[in-house]
Amino acid sequence: MSALSPQAINTYNTSGFLTHFMPDKSAFQALRRAGSELFFAVAVEQMYMHFTQGIPPSRATAHSCLYLTSGTARMSIGNETYTIRPQQVLVVRAGQVHSFEPGDENTGFLLHFHDDMLLGKTGPTDAPNPFEFLQFWGSPYIELDTQTAGFVENVMQRLLTEFNTHELHYPDILRAYLLALLHELNRAYAATPTPPQSTALTITNRFKQLVATSLKSAHSISDYANLLHITPNHLTKSVRTVTGKSPTKWLEETIVLEAKALLFQSTLSVAEIAGEVGVTDPSYFSRLFKKHAGVSPLVFRKMIKKS
Repeated sequence: MSALSPQAINTYNTSGFLTHFMPDKSAFQALRRAGSELFFAVAVEQMYMHFTQGIPPSRATAHSCLYLTSGTARMSIGNETYTIRPQQVLVVRAGQVHSFEPGDENTGFLLHFHDDMLLGKTGPTDAPNPFEFLQFWGSPYIELDTQTAGFVENVMQRLLTEFNTHELHYPDILRAYLLALLHELNRAYAATPTPPQSTALTITNRFKQLVATSLKSAHSISDYANLLHITPNHLTKSVRTVTGKSPTKWLEETIVLEAKALLFQSTLSVAEIAGEVGVTDPSYFSRLFKKHAGVSPLVFRKMIKKS
């Protein structure tokens, strides 16, 4: 099975992201140094002020964790849009399509960390990630109680101070604090009410992962049902029970999301983009795009250029 090309949508490392999207090229020089691809910490209020235009759908090579101490922050992650407030966290998994608009007023912390930062020098490169919120199917939203929020804020402040003072000269200290933070978030995440573990939930999680990795080769609900060794009806009932959406809607929204990123980041024609997202009929692709985006692919591209 061939997966969607990882180069189809730009995936930025830290330096590439700042170079492409930061209007002030002199800002955050420390984040462009060697090592920032593994980890960096920054105060939200210092970074947001530098973004004068929206960040279009894109991917990053590492995970991001946003925590607010005041104000609000809006971000689109995958097919959903989230707004968080103090004592709430948003996590963007590495490789996940995300975007946001300027204008939010807030304070807090933003952490950016690669899986390699969690493993250390001796960790196996294929070790499973123990944090569900960093998996394909995990929810990016975590709400904290007051006690946990106080701990999270203290650890994030310690990480920010350590990074600003020593950068990555003492990675074991950064790693210890980061792992403590992620385990605390994982406990809060696990305490969030979720559907009981069931066959339907397992099927839904596997379906979400397949959609994220096999969009170009699996084109229909029947294709995904075959990959999961179940009937299309069973897949539809399972996904709808867990998410409230049909698998068809999940698939269509993902196709449109990938297409939006390609319309911004590439010069591919609409027909070529349709092929990249697994739709063989360009006319059907244009109708599908307009159904979910409200405008045609060409109009959407012109809107991006004007902005």
